[in-house]
Amino acid sequence: MAVILHLETATTVCSVALAADGKLLALKEQNGEYSHAENLTVFIEEVLQQANVALTSVDAIAISKGPGSYTGLRIGVSTAKGLCYSLNKPLIAIDTLQYLALGVSQTQSPISNIKHPALASQNPKSLIPNPKSLFCPMIDARRMEVYCAVYDATGKEIKSTAAEIIDEHSFSGLLQDHTVYFFGDGAAKCKDVLSQHKNAVFLDNVVISAKDMITLAAKAFDEKHFEDVAYFEPFYLKDFVAGKKKEK
Repeated sequence: MAVILHLETATTVCSVALAADGKLLALKEQNGEYSHAENLTVFIEEVLQQANVALTSVDAIAISKGPGSYTGLRIGVSTAKGLCYSLNKPLIAIDTLQYLALGVSQTQSPISNIKHPALASQNPKSLIPNPKSLFCPMIDARRMEVYCAVYDATGKEIKSTAAEIIDEHSFSGLLQDHTVYFFGDGAAKCKDVLSQHKNAVFLDNVVISAKDMITLAAKAFDEKHFEDVAYFEPFYLKDFVAGKKKEK
């Protein structure tokens, strides 16, 4: 039975989940201002205590690899690497957009009973399972840009990850023949230009969570798909640009 610790720091959410054999044991998360440096190690300690699991009993560390916040990703990956080195455990990297999409698409099955809180508040007609449905997670990339990709219900990539400025022509080819669900912390600023299309459905209040990494991390562990701890780097997608310090 593999015990995996999952760390999510790619956005303003700081989230830590502990799972055994693909099942959630404990979860601690907070959304708001960037607070990963203060909270991440505290959350790790808390989920281990909740599950009554010793840190030395963890079999692998799974990290949300990006794209996302440069600083958030650095903190998450640095913490994960430190744990892997000290415990001599493997590192698993999960694509942030892929697992965000999978977390929503899994609620679209006929037997899901719409457990995702964001889906529960939507128009029921928009939630009828459709084999042609596609899922587009969006992470805010500042200004008018978003990090986005498109997946089908199985997590297969249909449109590769990119940093894009969204306009009324974005995704037009896919929207002709598919219902496309848009969600994530970057989706709100794209709603006005895309929601006029009848096949565009926006899911509000979808918050990224480390618990949605569990399925992909368990699969990676079983397949021994591990990263080189010494050389692994987050998937930044864009070069870091330091902002100017605000004058007081």
